[in-house]
Amino acid sequence: MTDIIDELQWRGLLAQTTDLDALRKALADGPITLYCGFDPTAGSLHVGHLTQILTLARFQQAGHRPIALVGGGTGLIGDPKPSAERRLNSVDTVRGWVDNLAGQLSAFLRFTPEGEQAGPTDAVLANNGDWLREINAIELLRDVGKHFSVNQMLARETVKSRLDGEGMSYTEFSYVLLQSYDYVQLYRRYGCTLQTGGSDQWGNITAGLDLVRRMDGNEPHGQAHGMTTNLLTKADGSKFGKTESGTIWLDPELTSPYAFYQFWFNADDRDVVRYLKTFSFLSEDEIAELERQTEERPQARAAQRTLAEGLTALVHGEEECRKVREASLALFGRADLSELDGRTLDAALAEVPRAEVAGPVDGLLVADLFAQSGLTPSKSAARRAIQEGGAYVNNVKVTDVEARLGTADVLQGRYVVLRKGKRNIGGVVLDG
Repeated sequence: MTDIIDELQWRGLLAQTTDLDALRKALADGPITLYCGFDPTAGSLHVGHLTQILTLARFQQAGHRPIALVGGGTGLIGDPKPSAERRLNSVDTVRGWVDNLAGQLSAFLRFTPEGEQAGPTDAVLANNGDWLREINAIELLRDVGKHFSVNQMLARETVKSRLDGEGMSYTEFSYVLLQSYDYVQLYRRYGCTLQTGGSDQWGNITAGLDLVRRMDGNEPHGQAHGMTTNLLTKADGSKFGKTESGTIWLDPELTSPYAFYQFWFNADDRDVVRYLKTFSFLSEDEIAELERQTEERPQARAAQRTLAEGLTALVHGEEECRKVREASLALFGRADLSELDGRTLDAALAEVPRAEVAGPVDGLLVADLFAQSGLTPSKSAARRAIQEGGAYVNNVKVTDVEARLGTADVLQGRYVVLRKGKRNIGGVVLDG
C-alpha cells in the first residue's frame, strides 16, 4: 500500500480530517474500507462529482476497498440547498437515476468481475434504499433521532440560511438523520471506517461519525473517521463545472464527448495544473514537466491536451477520445473533415457559432452564411475576410467574394464547416 495521505496532500486535495494521525495509522495498518455517497438528484453525474469518484479510485489503487453509495433512499429527499426547497422527484424517476449513476460509477472503480470471487480491494456498489426502506418511523425517531440535538441541527449553516429566508420543511430538516444512518449501516455491514466527501459535506460527515460512535460505542470494527477534499474554484471566479451552455455532464447524451473534451482543453493556464493534480493519475514529476511547458510555451496547450485526452478516454472510452481528437484536428485544417461521422460533426458544431438553414444549400452565398452564423458581424466583414484570404469552407480557402455553396460542400448530408482565420470556427446545419 502507498501512503494515500501524502498523495492527497501534494495534490492539494486534503481539506479536513477528524484525526489525521489516527487516520494515517489506520491506513498504514490497513487495508480499510471507505465510502462516498452520490445522491441521484439528476439522471447523470457531472464533472463536479469527479473529485470524489477519483478520490475513491486513488484509495483503491493504494490498496483499500471503496464503497460507492448511491442514494436510492436519500435521493427521494435531497440534501438541503442553502437557497430553496428541492423539488421531490417520483420514485420511478429516482430509481432510473440510481441505475444510471451506478453504471457511470462502474467506469472508474474496479468491481469484482462476474463469476469471480470478490478480492479484498474490489469496490462495492451500495444503495441506501436497501436499509432506509426497512426502517419504520418509530425506529427512525427512537433509535436514530434520539441521538440528534435539535439545537445542533438548527446551528447548521444550511438550516440557518433557510430559516432566515423561505424556511425549510421537516423532510429536508431530517435529511442529516438519514445520511448519518448510512454510515452506521456501512460500518456494520462492511466494516467501513472512513467517509469521504467535499468540504461542504463536513457537517453531514461528522454527524454520521458521531452516530456511529453513539450507536456502536464499542466500535467493534475499529475507530471510524471522516475526511473531506477541497472544493474546486476557477481562477476567473466563475463556478467550476459550468459553462455558458450549462453543466458538464458525464452522460454523452447530455454533454457530448466533444464538448466534454473542449471543456478541459479550454482550461485557463492558471487552473490547469490544479486540474491535473485533481483529475489525473499522473505523477508529481509528470505534472511538474507539464507545468514547465505551460509556463514556457502556453500556446502549445500541452497540459490542457493531456488533461482533456486523459479524462475523455476515462469517461467516454478510447474510441470516443480518438474521434474527438480527429474532430479537433479536422476542424482546424489538420485532418480530413470527410472522415468525421455525423454525430461527431453535430457535437462539434453545437459548440460554435452556427446557422441553421432550411432546404438545399445550392446557391447560398458564402459571405451570407458567415454573417448568419455569427462568425463575422456582418456580410461586409465576411467579404473582407474572403478578400484577405482568411475565409474557409470545409478547410478550403474561399477566394471569390461571390462564392456560393454547392451540394458537394455538404458533409454527412447536413453540415458545412466555416472557418475565419486559424482558430475561429462556425458552421451551417441543414434542418431536417
